[in-house]
Amino acid sequence: LALHGGGLAVAYDLSVYVSDEFNHRVQKFTSEGVLICKWGTRGSGDGEFDHPKGIAVSPDGSVYVADGGNSRIQQFTSEGVFISKFGLEGSNDGEFDGPEGIAVASDGSVYVADTANHRIQKFTSEGVFVRKWGTYGASEGEFFKPWGIGVAPDGSVYVADSWNHRIQKFTSEGVFVNQWG
Repeated sequence: LALHGGGLAVAYDLSVYVSDEFNHRVQKFTSEGVLICKWGTRGSGDGEFDHPKGIAVSPDGSVYVADGGNSRIQQFTSEGVFISKFGLEGSNDGEFDGPEGIAVASDGSVYVADTANHRIQKFTSEGVFVRKWGTYGASEGEFFKPWGIGVAPDGSVYVADSWNHRIQKFTSEGVFVNQWG
């Protein structure tokens, strides 16, 4: 298990999912640490990874993985069966440049920290682009390599704006609320 730079998510059934970045795979464990299953190898095909980063589990049990080196998001069943993928490398709407963080809201919306594009993107659970916010910078609502992202039960979106050394809080529509750090 080589977790450096990878991610971790806990599902509603308390299963623990780990994106094992340098082994280019995902591993699923019980809450006691017993390996249940693992999937993925290095590559760019469906179900393959190039340095998987963030990982999130939706309320329906789907597992979303930020496939950083392939600049895309992949969706799987809780057993690791490939469902779909979305995103290409680039800077247009719905494209990514090294996505790191990913979070799923209670309504199934998927939020991605599009790290090298210095922005956040929001998608439906099916991967349809909804909106984006943020640009490169250090002012309110701007980012310098956002890595981590989380969604609170009330829909608030929290972003670890890594190289600006702060946390920023937004509404689910991307409206800046406050910051600290």
